[in-house]
Amino acid sequence: MNPQNSRPIHPRLLSALIFAALTTAIVSSLGMLLVPTISHEMGVEVSTGQWMLTVNLLVGAISTPIMGRLSDGPHKKRLLLYSLTLILAGSIVAATAPNFSVFLAGRALQGLTYGIVPVTIALARRYLADNQVRFGISSLSVTVMTGLGAGYPLTGILANLFGFRFAFWFAALFLVTAIVVVWRVVPNGPDNQAPRVQFDALGALLVGMGLSCLLVAISEGSRWGWWSPWTIGFLFGSIAILAAWCIVELRASHPLINLRALRHSDVLIANSTAISLGAAMYVGLSIVSLIAQAPVSAGYGIALPLFWAGFVMLPLSIGSFGANRLVRVVSHRIRLRTLLLVGAGLVAVSSLLMWSVHAELWEILVGMFGFGAGMGMTYAAMPALIARSVADTALGSAVSFNQLLRSVGGAFGSAIAGTVLAAQLSPDSLPTGDGINMALAISAIGCTMVFSALVVNYLASRAQERTTTVVNIASTPERRSW
Repeated sequence: MNPQNSRPIHPRLLSALIFAALTTAIVSSLGMLLVPTISHEMGVEVSTGQWMLTVNLLVGAISTPIMGRLSDGPHKKRLLLYSLTLILAGSIVAATAPNFSVFLAGRALQGLTYGIVPVTIALARRYLADNQVRFGISSLSVTVMTGLGAGYPLTGILANLFGFRFAFWFAALFLVTAIVVVWRVVPNGPDNQAPRVQFDALGALLVGMGLSCLLVAISEGSRWGWWSPWTIGFLFGSIAILAAWCIVELRASHPLINLRALRHSDVLIANSTAISLGAAMYVGLSIVSLIAQAPVSAGYGIALPLFWAGFVMLPLSIGSFGANRLVRVVSHRIRLRTLLLVGAGLVAVSSLLMWSVHAELWEILVGMFGFGAGMGMTYAAMPALIARSVADTALGSAVSFNQLLRSVGGAFGSAIAGTVLAAQLSPDSLPTGDGINMALAISAIGCTMVFSALVVNYLASRAQERTTTVVNIASTPERRSW
């Protein structure tokens, strides 16, 4: 029992929170893998079908910082239950949609799933025992990546055997069980220790509009043209709106996201790594499913059917799960920044491996395992760095901002990959081998640059610590020469 609480906590609380966080992985696995199938079934072009990813990400971008801020308040359990219920409604709408427009409405409601993990982390920080908090936060942070490795194969199997609608019905069933588990296990509110402050509605509106403009430009830039008036207009609009949001947040007494807290060195490192490594990494990850399903005649494809294509992601899950368990064992002996550095190094090595060799299935599986191990380690270290530097009353908004930066980085990476592949199409409308290699090269070079920057920062911080230690020793009374 956490000494801050006056009532006993359910012994299965962490397991319940992890189960709730898995809904993010289950819903996310309904995206990229099913775009070709749903486009065909609903009679829309693949470029139009991509909106099932775009609208999901847009709602996630708007809802994540809002849900993170609300999770710092007194009604954490109620927020989690309401969110899961709306995601359940979205899954049912998507499963029964008579046309693509209604289906998009369901996918939009499912976008709330991006804010689930920050809410569960806030609950873990509040109610878990002190000796469980660090492990709980790291476990929740990698739950999405671990769950994707199982979610993608399951989605592929269900969609192949029973149709894509059954995959959405399965998600709905999972959400029902998650709601029951949360209702029975998570402590009832309100949390009397949480602050009761006025919600920053203007900040929420501005950040939602700014991120929406940014993500629309990223998602549609390859289709509109990166120098088209629409793309440039949305980009400049997002810059102007987000600049206004920063001014509003710095002046607000109770901001949606405390930007001043983000200046702490640990938080700054975590957030910089989230967006930069996320962008570089997802350039390569977005290629893997394409390589797996492309025909052998393309020169790079493995020609896996939908039933088996999802299993390519399984090593990602195994690697991230194993890395998280390792972090639990060594985190008391190894610095969090060291773990972040090692994780980024694994991602860089794996991206270089994928660039060099990806003609055989086993080569891709090895690369995906390395990606999973590196991502598991970095994703476990980032929120722990934030948690030790940010007060409990701002943890939810700080972690949700980090989660948001991961999503924005992933959107950048996917957009870069799409642009590269669109410029390198063969007569049969498949990407050429040169386009695949170029995208993987960009991913490898980007991951290596992020790792190099972390190495430089790590060495500089260690040198500064040694200098500070020497100065402190020299300034003690016993060491003074006067």
